[in-house]
Amino acid sequence: MSGSGGRPDAVVVGAGPNGLAAALRLSAAGLRVQVVDAGDRPGGGMRTEELIRPGFHHDVCSIVQPMAAAAPFFREFDPESRGVRFVHPEISFAHPLDGGRAALSYRSLEQTAAGLGADAEAYRRLFGPLVEHGTDVVDFFLASRLRSLPTRSVPQVVKFALTGLPNVRWLSHRYFETEEARALLGGAAAHGMLDLSQPLTSALGMLLAMLSHHVGWPLIEGGSQKLADSMVTALEQQGGEVVTGHRVTDLREFEGVPAVLLDTTPEDFVTMAGDRLNEGYRRWVRRYKHGPGVFKIDWILSEPVPWANPDARRAGTLHVAGDLDETIAGERAPNEGRITDRPYVLAVQPTVPDPTRAPAGGHIFWAYVHVPHGADVDMTEAIENQIERFAPGFKDTVVERHTKNAVQMEQWNPSYLGGDISNGQATLRQMLARPVPRWNTYRTPVRGVYLASSATPPGPAVHGMCGDLAARTALRDVFGVRHAPPLRPAPAAS
Repeated sequence: MSGSGGRPDAVVVGAGPNGLAAALRLSAAGLRVQVVDAGDRPGGGMRTEELIRPGFHHDVCSIVQPMAAAAPFFREFDPESRGVRFVHPEISFAHPLDGGRAALSYRSLEQTAAGLGADAEAYRRLFGPLVEHGTDVVDFFLASRLRSLPTRSVPQVVKFALTGLPNVRWLSHRYFETEEARALLGGAAAHGMLDLSQPLTSALGMLLAMLSHHVGWPLIEGGSQKLADSMVTALEQQGGEVVTGHRVTDLREFEGVPAVLLDTTPEDFVTMAGDRLNEGYRRWVRRYKHGPGVFKIDWILSEPVPWANPDARRAGTLHVAGDLDETIAGERAPNEGRITDRPYVLAVQPTVPDPTRAPAGGHIFWAYVHVPHGADVDMTEAIENQIERFAPGFKDTVVERHTKNAVQMEQWNPSYLGGDISNGQATLRQMLARPVPRWNTYRTPVRGVYLASSATPPGPAVHGMCGDLAARTALRDVFGVRHAPPLRPAPAAS
């Protein structure tokens, strides 16, 4: 099926996880695929860089990878057969609370429940069935109209869907009595960058908390770049090509290429399409809402973070926000265009499970907060004050830091419009019609051009499904391949 005269059969614009997933699915069908990216290296949000000093490897954006461990695309890709190693902290995530307390989520559901006192049985009742049928729940959450909904575990999937519709305050008060249990659920839900009074925030909180017990919240040894590199290597072994350092501004560049898939923002597609695009689609894209931006800090520390709760020192991820009410208030502020001095801080201790990220004896720390869309505000003081609140003496451990505000995040990755790393709010309305109300949102009005980014279902996270589903659509529409072939396995070791 490969093109003649060196011309590719398909071009993918954007080498993030979705773009690379799309390219691999197309390549599995025997197509000659070229991936083009504006960055200086492939990976999109999965890039790892020595931001501060040689030998200290910082994930610039995506770092903890439960979705990559659980999603259908990556289960099929099988990163570990390609030399990618998932490393698991002893505690998936922790939520420090005042008074030296902390809510703790272990890989073991029973161990987690046992630490929740009066809420132990309620936690088992909510999460036990979800964990038991975890694969079906994940596949339902990541489904689209192009995929068959799980036929097994129907009662559990239906329960998950209905329970997840309300906001997380309602669900946490419906099931739990303790600050600890409510904080665990709220802290997980806050990953979605939404005002937590919004519908559907319960679904994300439940999904992420369930994943802690289903597959864990692992990091990738050496940095998330390793996963991106393994995808690039697999594509190149199949005859594909990745071109970096090239920003696409006009789709006419690919005249004669049968299929073009875009791992970009919808706004970038509108610009690239020019006068080939109808006004109706343009109007819907103008209505598409982007969420808060992020302000991020990477640190080199002289020693591990001195959390007041010693168990928090064993966690990979920490939600630094106080109790549920404070978490909700912290996330409401950026969604209302305000700055708060007590933000929800999403923090990761990479060198706890993965000491290879730093020279022997070295320590790095990673954190971001949500800020108003496009804000160039410096949140360093607010972030470090929140951490100091639960880890007295933290500021004394800081050797050096590197910061990126929301404007700089967009400059680093053009898909992070206004610093929005989710490529559009994950509200109920925008998850049902993402980015525009079309039966198949991967298709665009421009023949042979498809959206393959997290601005399409199932939305943000490193799961590859947006790209995979867009590629399946293109294979059927353009190449007549009704049943997409499986991904090619890793070559046998010599």
